[in-house]
Amino acid sequence: MARLSSGALDRLRATPVSAIVAGLAFLILYWEPAVSLVRDWWALPEAGHGLLLGPLAVVLAWRKGWADGSVARPRAALLILAGAVLLRFVSGLAAELFTMRLSMFGAAAALVVYARGVGQLLHWWMPGVLLLLSVPLPAVLLNTLAFPLQLQASRMGAALLDARNVPVRLAGNIIHLPGQSLFVTEACSGLRSLTALLSLGVLIGGLWLRQPWSRILLVLSAIPVAMALNALRIFLTGFLVFYVAPEFGRGFMHYTEGWVLFVVAFAILGAAAWALWRAEAYARRGMGT
Repeated sequence: MARLSSGALDRLRATPVSAIVAGLAFLILYWEPAVSLVRDWWALPEAGHGLLLGPLAVVLAWRKGWADGSVARPRAALLILAGAVLLRFVSGLAAELFTMRLSMFGAAAALVVYARGVGQLLHWWMPGVLLLLSVPLPAVLLNTLAFPLQLQASRMGAALLDARNVPVRLAGNIIHLPGQSLFVTEACSGLRSLTALLSLGVLIGGLWLRQPWSRILLVLSAIPVAMALNALRIFLTGFLVFYVAPEFGRGFMHYTEGWVLFVVAFAILGAAAWALWRAEAYARRGMGT
């Protein structure tokens, strides 16, 4: 059996120590944003999907394991780490949680590149994207995106009600019915369902599909699906409020409509994934592979 040189032995002894030091430094620097992220997952309705995506990303990374042939890139890793730490310092001064959390993932990516190279990072692309999607958007960006979606959903829902001969008058994001008014709130903008469907698109595409073009198409298809079904939810609420009872516009029945339509959206996304999977198979047969 070949004996290890003294230099090799030194490297073996130093590797666990450097890993422990790097891990402790990471925890000290990013303990606050990590804890606040988990707290937001638990407390904020628009961030609740992180309770699923976070652990799921870890499990997927564990199952994919190490990438074959990936080589450590210490210099590139140090550049990424320097940028992440600088962003952490600046966002800490500004008390901006979103960029602080992004810097946390940047630092984690730097540690992966340092130990296993860029190839390992690409090997873990799906867990990484899921983790990024689990980060709640900043309030300013959330409000900027939510209000136009509220208006668009209100217009589409009112148009559907009008097509079904329901007397309706639209004023911004308020739909006036005879004796009733439906206020399309931020929660009804479709932004939450859009985030969840984008995450599902990434997950289904990563597990079922093999080509980048089909994965991108699947994720993009989540956008019109979310918008259309959110408009359908508003239409159903107005239709049931007008023809059945006002109770359908609030409380348990209103939330039940949302869950049922999300299941429908999931089924549509699954059907789209199946169609893209068949298209991939057809393309492979066409190329003779």
